Amino acid sequence: MLTLARCQLEDTAQAMTEVFVIRNQLGHYWGKSKAWVDGSQARLVLRTPHRDEAVNTLFELSSKDIDLRGEVLAAELSERGEPIIEASQIPLPMEATTGQDDNTEAEGSVEPAALGDAETVA
Repeated sequence: MLTLARCQLEDTAQAMTEVFVIRNQLGHYWGKSKAWVDGSQARLVLRTPHRDEAVNTLFELSSKDIDLRGEVLAAELSERGEPIIEASQIPLPMEATTGQDDNTEAEGSVEPAALGDAETVA
């Protein structure tokens, strides 16, 4: 009689429920949009199936930011395919885009004045 060995697909299925995420010293996670997110919305967090991909990404990030202290964490996936992670209690720092918006408004008010001066001279 032929006896079959235990199916190895069950073990593989369990291994595929684990992904790797990158977390910094403030508890923020590297997001799919290539910016830090607080982890309150797990779908926005970048996840990789392989640890070496996450390590390479962390290496690239730390080469651009010498103050970064990050780690690669293994995370289980929820039924929806999102990593099960703990959201950071520390708020994200203010984005530099708010400063750029102020500069854009200031530039907008300077340009018409400069045009007015140019018309007066002409």
